[in-house]
Amino acid sequence: MGIVKISDQMHESLRVASHALSRSINAQAEHWMRIGLLAELHPDLDHREISLLLIRAEQAGGLDLLSASAKPEVRP
Repeated sequence: MGIVKISDQMHESLRVASHALSRSINAQAEHWMRIGLLAELHPDLDHREISLLLIRAEQAGGLDLLSASAKPEVRP
């Protein structure tokens, strides 16, 4: 585990979003990082497709960076 320095404005955004979505601030930050990572790895996927990818990854035991970098099969 490490420390990530973020701006006060980003921390406040995390605090608001985490409260609204019943997540800890760290869990909200990790969620946004996963979404951003997958969006950069797969710029052709929209938010819905990335969410489906995260759900399938969780069902399969969690997000793995090696498998996340492979082209996902997205079903409607």
